Amino acid sequence: MDDEQLGTFVSWDYVVFACLFVVSSGIGVFFAVKERKNPSSEFLVGGRQMTCGPVALSLTASFMSAVTVLGAPSDVYRFGGSFILFGVAYTFVVIATAELFVPVFYRSGITSTYEYLEIRFCKGVRMAATLIYILQTILYTGVVVFAPALALNQVTGFNLWGSIFATGIVCTFYCTLGGLKAVVWTDAFQMVVMVVGFMTVLVQGTRKTGGAASVWEVAKNGNRLDIFDFDPDPLRRHTFWTISVGGTFTWLGIYGVNQSTIQRCISCKTETHAKLALYFNLLGLLVILVCAVFSGLIMYAFYTNCDPWTAQSVTAPDQLMPYFVMEILGDYPGLPGLFVACAFSGTLSTVAASINALATVTYEDFVKQCCTNLSNKASGWISKGLCIVFGVACTTMAVAASYMGGVVQAALSIHGMCGGPMLGLFSLGIIFPWTNSMGAAGGLIVGIAMSFWAGVGAFIYPALDINTRPLSLSMEGCLQANSSDPTSAAILWTTGYCNSSVFHRSSLADHWYSMSYLYYSAVGFSATVTAGLLISFITGTVLSQYFVIYPLLAMTEVK
Repeated sequence: MDDEQLGTFVSWDYVVFACLFVVSSGIGVFFAVKERKNPSSEFLVGGRQMTCGPVALSLTASFMSAVTVLGAPSDVYRFGGSFILFGVAYTFVVIATAELFVPVFYRSGITSTYEYLEIRFCKGVRMAATLIYILQTILYTGVVVFAPALALNQVTGFNLWGSIFATGIVCTFYCTLGGLKAVVWTDAFQMVVMVVGFMTVLVQGTRKTGGAASVWEVAKNGNRLDIFDFDPDPLRRHTFWTISVGGTFTWLGIYGVNQSTIQRCISCKTETHAKLALYFNLLGLLVILVCAVFSGLIMYAFYTNCDPWTAQSVTAPDQLMPYFVMEILGDYPGLPGLFVACAFSGTLSTVAASINALATVTYEDFVKQCCTNLSNKASGWISKGLCIVFGVACTTMAVAASYMGGVVQAALSIHGMCGGPMLGLFSLGIIFPWTNSMGAAGGLIVGIAMSFWAGVGAFIYPALDINTRPLSLSMEGCLQANSSDPTSAAILWTTGYCNSSVFHRSSLADHWYSMSYLYYSAVGFSATVTAGLLISFITGTVLSQYFVIYPLLAMTEVK
């Protein structure tokens, strides 16, 4: 497939793409005017009068970002349709969040989820958790900003860093002006754009590959439909257990105790609306997941005889989806722009929600602690200023994201390393009433150390292909388009031309560092809870030696 055969952006593509930014910014201006006299608390939580519908769409759009639009189809293309099993994880996560975590946060009347940690434990635990959240969110948002900028660069030739800069400006603009209401309603609009963009690719892609039956047959012959792999080996990248169990812990850290999620849930007018928003959101998550998986299968069927990555038509796996879109939609003015708008919709929603959440926790956990007598006007200006600061920080972080590899694995790895220990910390407070402050602090330290040890080690020593198991791809149809020998290129693909197996690897690298990235969160959670309970037992027993008959009661009181 020669690059010259690809379509290019025309005026209608730019018009469609520009409309996304105009409407998103317009929503921010609308709420800036409408809510201009409201205090900072309403700016940050929407006056706690939101309904379940827009909140559900907002939650779906925020967490189904460009990471999903670009990365998930590429993952299915390379590793098969087992990605659909994330639907099992999503279901468990939404139920746990709606029935366990949201009721606690909603009834507490808090704005920042980390206020709960001070109420339950102490101020030091709250501050530590807030700092970890800020680090996690800035790292994750950097990946989310970089992904669609890469797509735009691939399909239009726009400057990569210029695209990142433009994304950051628009997100920061409407988030700073309109607050949470602008974020939620803009997300709802962008969710519609994401679905329409995906459906366009699905319909045209299916038509180009000869119909749904043909796609299914090709995918089956290429082993892309071997979904249920029950191998319990934790080193395997994607199996039923790593996705359903590891994915549940990973996404529970993202949903259950994440400020961005909880902030929108507590903005609902009632607790029932908050729960309904989560359950409706589950439907949205499943719809986007199915669209992403089928896009990957269609892309594989289209390139079954000529893989563009092995043929070096693209330089990274995450460029496969935009490359595919330009091949099938390049002759239809406006449709490539619609897909890029789809990718950017996920990014704008995620980044704006992250910026708003970062501003909220910083204001509530740091600014209000230092300045207790701020006026409504001063609070509003500080909140807006924090949105600008974090908008700049998240945009800058996108530069580092270019060195993190595939966007799906990079994003979920970041969430796993930070989200697992945070999930464990909140679980200690909510599920185990006898945990004290020393146990919470010690458990958090141990959990962070363990998850980062595994995650950073895996980044330095990538897992071998025997664990990741990329599926075979063909170059038989590329003979006329490439002067290089396709056989040698295919060998490079199947053996991993950057695989560190040719170098000496320690047993630690081949086992601990080769663990599936989806288990980072489970490791952090388990380490935090285990260490927290053990430290609480030891310190609680020593400090409450006069309460031998009622040790649990004593340990609950001593914080």
